[in-house]
Amino acid sequence: MSCNLTDAEWKLMHRLWEQSPQTITQLTAALSAETGWEKHTVITMLTRLEAKGAVRHEAGGRAKQFYPAVAQSDAARTETESFLGKVYGGSLGLMMSAMVEGRALTQEDGHSGVPDVGERFGKRDGSVGRRHSVVFVGRGDLCRIGRRRQRELPRLIQRL
Repeated sequence: MSCNLTDAEWKLMHRLWEQSPQTITQLTAALSAETGWEKHTVITMLTRLEAKGAVRHEAGGRAKQFYPAVAQSDAARTETESFLGKVYGGSLGLMMSAMVEGRALTQEDGHSGVPDVGERFGKRDGSVGRRHSVVFVGRGDLCRIGRRRQRELPRLIQRL
């Protein structure tokens, strides 16, 4: 699923993911304080989102009921892959390196993803020992997941 949502569309979608279905009136009330949007702006955005396949509606009583047509996790994954491709040529390692160099990602943040790495390598209890550490070095290179798993690193990066 490739929606390519704008920042404004993300705001509206977050409201629908938080609670759905919602009517145009409910969405306008929820978004007007934060964005200043009028009813016609919300209608225009819903029309665009329906055309992109991100939103659907059902006729319900006096007003249309709007639902997200795409899961939040799917939209986030698509957005992340798009960003990674545009900015870093698809290289997760380059992005992580840039975040570390720019202090947007600390060493503690880097280690917070380690349990996920352990799970991806099939540890049943989700625990992570020293042999499952991830080290960021140089210009975007990831190394040392564990001596036995080093050859699996390129495949892991592609799956992230």
